[in-house]
Amino acid sequence: MGTATCIDIILAILLPPLGVFFKYECKAEFWICLVLTILGYIPGILYALYVLTK
Repeated sequence: MGTATCIDIILAILLPPLGVFFKYECKAEFWICLVLTILGYIPGILYALYVLTK
Protein backbone atom coordinates (compact mmCIF):
# COMPACT_ATOMS: atom_id res chain seq x y z
CA MET A 1 0.00 0.00 0.00
CA GLY A 2 1.55 3.26 -1.11
CA THR A 3 1.42 6.68 0.44
CA ALA A 4 -1.13 7.92 -2.07
CA THR A 5 -3.46 5.05 -1.20
CA CYS A 6 -3.17 5.79 2.52
CA ILE A 7 -4.00 9.45 1.92
CA ASP A 8 -6.96 8.43 -0.27
CA ILE A 9 -8.27 6.16 2.50
CA ILE A 10 -7.93 8.89 5.12
CA LEU A 11 -9.79 11.31 2.84
CA ALA A 12 -12.42 8.64 2.19
CA ILE A 13 -13.10 8.43 5.92
CA LEU A 14 -13.21 12.19 6.47
CA LEU A 15 -14.90 13.26 3.21
CA PRO A 16 -15.86 10.20 1.15
CA PRO A 17 -16.61 11.93 -2.18
CA LEU A 18 -13.32 13.84 -2.06
CA GLY A 19 -11.27 10.65 -1.68
CA VAL A 20 -13.06 9.05 -4.62
CA PHE A 21 -12.81 12.25 -6.69
CA PHE A 22 -9.01 12.32 -6.45
CA LYS A 23 -8.80 8.80 -7.88
CA TYR A 24 -11.68 8.70 -10.40
CA GLU A 25 -12.44 12.39 -11.04
CA CYS A 26 -16.08 12.94 -12.19
CA LYS A 27 -16.85 9.40 -13.25
CA ALA A 28 -19.78 7.28 -12.04
CA GLU A 29 -17.93 6.18 -8.87
CA PHE A 30 -17.75 9.77 -7.66
CA TRP A 31 -21.43 10.47 -8.24
CA ILE A 32 -22.51 7.24 -6.56
CA CYS A 33 -20.36 8.09 -3.57
CA LEU A 34 -21.74 11.63 -3.44
CA VAL A 35 -25.36 10.41 -3.45
CA LEU A 36 -24.63 7.77 -0.78
CA THR A 37 -22.90 10.36 1.39
CA ILE A 38 -25.87 12.73 1.08
CA LEU A 39 -28.28 9.93 1.99
CA GLY A 40 -26.13 8.78 4.90
CA TYR A 41 -22.55 9.37 5.92
CA ILE A 42 -21.75 5.72 6.77
CA PRO A 43 -22.87 4.27 3.38
CA GLY A 44 -20.72 6.91 1.67
CA ILE A 45 -17.68 5.89 3.71
CA LEU A 46 -18.23 2.17 3.10
CA TYR A 47 -18.63 2.68 -0.65
CA ALA A 48 -15.58 4.95 -0.86
CA LEU A 49 -13.43 2.44 1.01
CA TYR A 50 -14.69 -0.37 -1.24
CA VAL A 51 -14.00 1.58 -4.43
CA LEU A 52 -10.54 2.71 -3.32
CA THR A 53 -9.38 -0.71 -2.16
CA LYS A 54 -10.79 -2.91 -4.94
